[in-house]
Amino acid sequence: MQSYTIGQAARLLGVSPDTARRWADAGRVATHRDDAGRRLVEGTDLAAFSVELAKGGGSGEEGVSYTSVRNAFPGIVTAVKLGDVAAQVEIQAGPHRLVSLLTREAVEELGLEVGMEATARVKSTNVHIDRA
Repeated sequence: MQSYTIGQAARLLGVSPDTARRWADAGRVATHRDDAGRRLVEGTDLAAFSVELAKGGGSGEEGVSYTSVRNAFPGIVTAVKLGDVAAQVEIQAGPHRLVSLLTREAVEELGLEVGMEATARVKSTNVHIDRA
């Protein structure tokens, strides 16, 4: 059976290692220690927990928005290019660079600027931007 370190589990769940440790400490996901003393999560336990999170058993954080778009990439705005009508926004989300084409009005309403947190939501070939 495949086992994952807390860091690997955190990466797969899209959270920080500290969050994954807190969830493990709270008993939300089962862990065990290997011979070297590292905390590990069994693959089947991690899979079940990830499904629970996706169904709304999330982190309990307030301010979570709900959307039908499944592929969310939280990151930081790295570029905003404004035209007369259209705009281009780039977000770096971990190793992923996402580019969204949207209206200038939408960028201005969201107040998007380089350096701010935002979430790119990808559905089919569309990239939607949520301001954090």
